[in-house]
Amino acid sequence: MPRLRVYELAKKLNMSTKDLLQELEELGLDVKNHMSYIDEETVKLLLELFEEEEDVEKSKLAARPKKEEEVKEEEVREEILVTPEELQVNALALKIGVPLNKLIQDMFMRGVVLKPNQKLDERTAREIAKMYGHKLRLQQETKIEHAEVQMSKLQQIEKYFEELYTKHANELAPRPPVVTVMGHVDHGKTTLLDKIRKTRVAEQEAGGITQSIGAYQISYNGKKITFIDTPGHELFTEMRARGAQATDIVVLVVAADDGVMPQTIEAYNHAKAANVPVVVAINKIDKPNANVEATKQQLVSKLNLVPEDWGGDTIVVPISARTGQGIDELLEMILLVAEMKEIKCYPKGPARCVVIESKIERGLGPVANVIVKDGILKVGDHIVAGPIYAKVRTLVDDKGKHIRQAEPSQPVMIVGFEELPDLRYTIYAVEDLETARQVSEEIRARIEKERRSKRRMTLEELLKMMEEKEKKELNLVLKADTLGSLSAVQSAVDSLKSEEIKVNVVHAGVGPVTESDIMLASTCDGVVIGFRVKVEPQARKLAEAEAIQVKTYEIIYDLIESLKLAMEGMLKPQIVEELIGRGEIKKVFDIKKVGKVAGVQLLEGKATRDSKVKVYRNGVLLFTDEIETLKHFKEDVGQVEAPQECGIKFKSRTDFQEGDELEFYQLKEIKRVL
Repeated sequence: MPRLRVYELAKKLNMSTKDLLQELEELGLDVKNHMSYIDEETVKLLLELFEEEEDVEKSKLAARPKKEEEVKEEEVREEILVTPEELQVNALALKIGVPLNKLIQDMFMRGVVLKPNQKLDERTAREIAKMYGHKLRLQQETKIEHAEVQMSKLQQIEKYFEELYTKHANELAPRPPVVTVMGHVDHGKTTLLDKIRKTRVAEQEAGGITQSIGAYQISYNGKKITFIDTPGHELFTEMRARGAQATDIVVLVVAADDGVMPQTIEAYNHAKAANVPVVVAINKIDKPNANVEATKQQLVSKLNLVPEDWGGDTIVVPISARTGQGIDELLEMILLVAEMKEIKCYPKGPARCVVIESKIERGLGPVANVIVKDGILKVGDHIVAGPIYAKVRTLVDDKGKHIRQAEPSQPVMIVGFEELPDLRYTIYAVEDLETARQVSEEIRARIEKERRSKRRMTLEELLKMMEEKEKKELNLVLKADTLGSLSAVQSAVDSLKSEEIKVNVVHAGVGPVTESDIMLASTCDGVVIGFRVKVEPQARKLAEAEAIQVKTYEIIYDLIESLKLAMEGMLKPQIVEELIGRGEIKKVFDIKKVGKVAGVQLLEGKATRDSKVKVYRNGVLLFTDEIETLKHFKEDVGQVEAPQECGIKFKSRTDFQEGDELEFYQLKEIKRVL
């Protein structure tokens, strides 16, 4: 038996890679991740160990006497309606007509210890009911139902999808990963996608429909993968701008004869900002001047991506999109990342879809090419896409076939729109036409309100917004005229260190400020800084629309000074004590209904009503207190100066005596600098 990687051994044992990693950790084996090698001898021992465990489990099952409920198939005799208050052991036993002691005993035999008055979660209650042949239905409280009636249709939809993954945690199912291919121009993105698709000719349906819907789905080793075949980080980021995260995994294509280029860096920064796992495909390894090791070195130095075979955690697969070499391994790695990430969906109920492309199709009118994220999208569904709504007349898959319904991760073209849907909006399926109309009107009103209230956010305002956050971060997109200038600007920005405010350079590049830079800043709530570069007209318009500030500078000192002043304005001021006077307690008065009062002789400076007072005895600090009343003779005063005498009543302490020395302080805020 040869040595195997962890994920290869998991396949042999017919278990998930994640479970195997956990088992290996419990066995005390030092494995870093799914790509770690296990030597030949250990593989043999593990295979024998797991086979033995499986045999023991089988023999236990065979020896265990079958319970009555296992012999005959369970039949649900009756549906029981319970309120949340009745999710209690004794109340449930009463509802299903089983003696309390029997219920507790039966559950104990199943390894669950219950007490008579114990509260039950919904899942356990359902299991108990099922055990005795009943189906449990939870009756919601009236006030909750009333609250839902009060919510608008849009709020109900948003709440439904917001709570979907927590409410239905036990019903989630694995979803095929959606992959976007990104990288520098001419590094082979399109060739790779065509090769994976096996350059098949688009099939034609009756009516002359030739499909190119912006995405396609393949099957590899019995598992599906969806590829978005409109590569480009601009689209990727624009979808993210409104929270429409379509992509689960990014394949970053880097040419082995060209290495990491500016667009490679930009594409990676967009993927990193989206927090999407990246698999690197080093393409064109069939070329004579290809240098895979040098390309890996550039991945480390320019992107800080350390390949797994160099001890890092980035999957790097050498491929040739032209010959097909390495593509099977790339697909295998995509499925492995998907398995480790546990990509799931709720495969029932109304659909939620992400638009990847919208256009006017001849003979069909406005269409939307979408990927279903949750639920099932059916022909005849009423849908809402931002401020517009429609009824699904036709669904066409990536092969050009008319289908009745589309499942999660399936790319499909929706026909039935009267207007062109914006690809930045999520599509929701709703129950009827009236609901679709109401929801679209609500979204339209929300957009108009946002447009009226939206204004450009300055760097200072952005920093001020962070005041209430525990962790303050400033995200910057830097553009400069040359690599030398860019390096100088980055070094200067890195020098602005503060424990309270972290400066993140999300992306740094050479050239004018483009729409892509604005979209990236929009997705990470950042600011665009340009050094000796122009801002393209389209980028300026987009910055206005997205309320993103673009600041340009000609002198590096001005750039750094601007950032420095803005950050210093956010630093909490330093609180210092300023000594304003000294005195001595000459006499202590105990006044009825007032309490103890110190008769003080001012020796230096002054004492004020708002002073902090430190009391010393024999040169040692006794206590620190505040002044409750300050009197000069019988009058309440705000300030007394040396060498006058005064009477002081402290706010909380009375353990002072004649001869104690006093120091009077005022607290001052001092502006901090970086």
